[in-house]
Amino acid sequence: MPHPHASAPLASGEHSLVIDGVRQHFRVAGHGPCCIVHAGGPGIDAGYLRMPLLERHLTMVYLDPIGTGASGRLPSHPMGYTVDRFADQVLAFVEATGLDTPFLLGHSHGAFVVLQAALKRPGATSGLILHAGAAWTGGDFMAAASAEIDRFVDRNVGTREAEEVRKAWAALPEIRSDEDYTAVLRGLLPAYVSDHRRCRDVLDVLRSQLCATMLVGDRTPFDVRDALPGLAVPTLVLAGAADFILGPRHAVILAGTLPHARLVTFGSSGHFAHLEEPDAFADAVIRFTQDPGSGLP
Repeated sequence: MPHPHASAPLASGEHSLVIDGVRQHFRVAGHGPCCIVHAGGPGIDAGYLRMPLLERHLTMVYLDPIGTGASGRLPSHPMGYTVDRFADQVLAFVEATGLDTPFLLGHSHGAFVVLQAALKRPGATSGLILHAGAAWTGGDFMAAASAEIDRFVDRNVGTREAEEVRKAWAALPEIRSDEDYTAVLRGLLPAYVSDHRRCRDVLDVLRSQLCATMLVGDRTPFDVRDALPGLAVPTLVLAGAADFILGPRHAVILAGTLPHARLVTFGSSGHFAHLEEPDAFADAVIRFTQDPGSGLP
């Protein structure tokens, strides 16, 4: 008997198609209901977001977001990469591939994208998986993140990691190229995990896979708080307890405002729970996708 959320089959491997004149590259792996994955950044391709444990239960479709990896660039590159534009690309991809209400999983900035896509077209998805997301990035968002960076440096004073993170955070306003962006993000990685000493293998993987493209949107804060109460889509909100920038305080707002959301917090994770606690992360996602409506408010 087919799964109630099964989608049209996609062949495993690397693929590209053209959407609105822009090449969309994607990788398909696994079997089962379809889950489209959108990476973060903006400007990071899908390499760091592979989730082999989920591929045993889901057909994972890893998008290289437009402007990254093997996907095409917008004519106005590096400008024009708004959350709205990314969301339109995801919805057009669903339509172009004929997928039947896939799950949408977004990480970090990618969580903004899939959330915006669902707000635009709620019927396009069987469920949302918001991994390190938020409803709002205005107000004290950057000030709070900066304070967490200061605390990381203080806790690790005298270490190579503290100096790397301090320099990288200070260099953020000076980024002018893809190379600068990649170097800054790699320098910040120790602050993005729960414990850089315990997560050395995770950091090695991220440093080797992380390749960033400098993309610029409209520079306005993301804010969908007023729209969330009307979004009747089953949603799984995932947060790392030690995520310095998109942690539990943002996840609680999402889960508390969305009418059909459940929240899972990973106590030993920072920003990359899919790598820091892969088994627990996969278990949460699989349980949700098997029955999106179960256990929801």
